[in-house]
Amino acid sequence: MDSITIKDVAKICGVGVSTVSRAINNHPDINEETKNMVLQVIREHNYIPNNSARNLKRSVSRTIVVFIKGIDNPFFSAMIKIFGEEIQNHRYSFLLHRVDSGENEVDVAMEVIKEKKPKGIIFLGGYFSHSQKKLGQLDIPFVLSTIASTEQMDRNRFSSISVDDMAESYKMVSYLCGQGHKKIGFLAATPDDESIGKLRLMGYRKALLDHNITPDPRWIFYSDEDIECYTMGNGYRQMQKVMTSGQDLTALFAVSDSVAIGACKAVFDAGKSVPQDYSIAGFDGLDIARYYNPAITTIRQPVEEMALATTKLLFDMIRNKAQNQQKVFKGELVVGQSTRTV
Repeated sequence: MDSITIKDVAKICGVGVSTVSRAINNHPDINEETKNMVLQVIREHNYIPNNSARNLKRSVSRTIVVFIKGIDNPFFSAMIKIFGEEIQNHRYSFLLHRVDSGENEVDVAMEVIKEKKPKGIIFLGGYFSHSQKKLGQLDIPFVLSTIASTEQMDRNRFSSISVDDMAESYKMVSYLCGQGHKKIGFLAATPDDESIGKLRLMGYRKALLDHNITPDPRWIFYSDEDIECYTMGNGYRQMQKVMTSGQDLTALFAVSDSVAIGACKAVFDAGKSVPQDYSIAGFDGLDIARYYNPAITTIRQPVEEMALATTKLLFDMIRNKAQNQQKVFKGELVVGQSTRTV
């Protein structure tokens, strides 16, 4: 029997429906032996009592799930904190779910939806490129936060909050060109990256071309496949490659602040100086970049504004007060002491 009702349980046990109900609710007015018999039948047939199902639905329907791709990226820490606070302020439960780099976000979300029945979803990090058919499988409101989406995607089918990673990367590299740098390297994500790393690389290349500098493939230093891209340790290893590459670079643009900070440490450990020997710039606007010595020149993303906009849009959609929409925030070029004019 695939699915049974409370009447079926009662019939199997040879008791009335009211007796089954008393057993389920642990009512004192029921024989212990009868109660055990009813509970045994319930277990054997995987029966979920209607009232229990309703309670389960109530408990999970006020849950918001945040799927995060790139959990080691410190940029997400502040956003997750704000998500948690805002979700709890709305009297919802907050569930953080990690998505590995090789996993499909929608497939992971579909499994969680079946199990948890959340009211809404936030996708944090990664690169969202899915067919309309795939998006149609998500039958609850969702918002892409800090995620780049392809131009081919139907914008009526999703909501997003982000910066223009390509444009902001272009802004930073243009600044370095304006400081007189002609040989600018890029500390990149992995070669097959289809996320923000790809867009920032595109902005880097376009800025060089627009400043009459031919991008040299040897100036791009990719992350290894087997390590996390957006970490200080990775920046340290990448900068070591730069210093042994034979390329006469005067400036490096790092795909993130963490990578930039790791790169600076590698320069110091090699007995060299930032920015005298190398100007190093990052992206994100992390607090640590501001307090690092030298303070990192970076593109500051408006973290708080983006996080608040993400949760507001999601709850507006849950309450049917908003349709799908895309909001793009501008980054701010923050000049620190890690870059100089040449």
